[in-house]
Order: sequence, then structure tokens, then C-alpha cells
Amino acid sequence: MTDLDTRLWDLIEPYLGAERLELDDLEVVGASGSGRVVRILVDGDEPVDIGRISELSRGIGRLLDDVEGLATSYTLEVGSPGLERKLRRPAHFRKSIGREIKIKTKGLIAESKHHKGVLISCDEASCTVEVDGIERTIPFDAINAARTVFTWERGAKPGKQKVKGPHYG
Repeated sequence: MTDLDTRLWDLIEPYLGAERLELDDLEVVGASGSGRVVRILVDGDEPVDIGRISELSRGIGRLLDDVEGLATSYTLEVGSPGLERKLRRPAHFRKSIGREIKIKTKGLIAESKHHKGVLISCDEASCTVEVDGIERTIPFDAINAARTVFTWERGAKPGKQKVKGPHYG
């Protein structure tokens, strides 16, 4: 995290805590000026709806008005992590234990840079993923990108049901 990221985190985290929410992620991208984007992801025990996101955006915007080093012209994006969330910190991985994830590593691990499987465990330094029945421990500093995977369950097609056996009529 940059110095600006850390200052923003320290400013926004208590505000969200008072709202019974958690600062899930914060990212500042782009050069200072009109191209800079401040992205904030919030999470809680209950889903965060669009009305709440709108309220939080206004409150966070007021907090950011006085931040030194943040140009007066920036775009603030506030949202929730969604179904497929980025995994960037050990806390993100801990929340996702038991879920399917995809990891892209910086170099080869087990002869691949791409690892998709169920997250078994993690600590402060690495995570363990079961890929095709084999456990792989991947150090966090070897990870280029990681995210959860959401799989849509296919239900039965609506319409007529098939009738087994003889059908008369």
C-alpha cells in the first residue's frame, strides 16, 4: 500500500466500523487529477444494497474532501465485493475457505501459473488449494491475481415433465 492508500484506509475504516460495516478493499489508481479513481469495497454481515452504497458514497466523499495529496478532481467508486471477489489480503482468503478460487501466479508452481480449485486453508504467508485432488500451497508473494469463482447451478428446465412408462392419452 502507498502512503496515500494507508491514510485513506485509516480514515475510512473507522467510519465504516461505526456503520457496522467492514472496509474490504481500497485501491487508488491513476495519476493525480481527473484520471484518479478511488475504489472502495465494503462488506458486512448482511448484503449491502444500492441505497446503502449511495449513502456511504456521500459520507466517504465528505471524509475525502480534506485529504492532503488527493486532488480535488477524482472519481469515487464505492461498491460491495460481489459474487466473484478479488482476493488481495490474507483476510480475503480466510473468508473464502471452502470456496472455489482461481489463482494466477507470477512464476510456475507445480508446472503451471494457473491454479483453480477449492481453498483449503491459509495463514499469513500462504494459502493451500486443492487442485484436481492434489493440495498445493502457494505463497502470497507468488500470487499475481486471485479471485473467487461463482458457478451457476443449472435447475430443471421449466415446461413439461417427462413421463416414464406407458403414456395414454
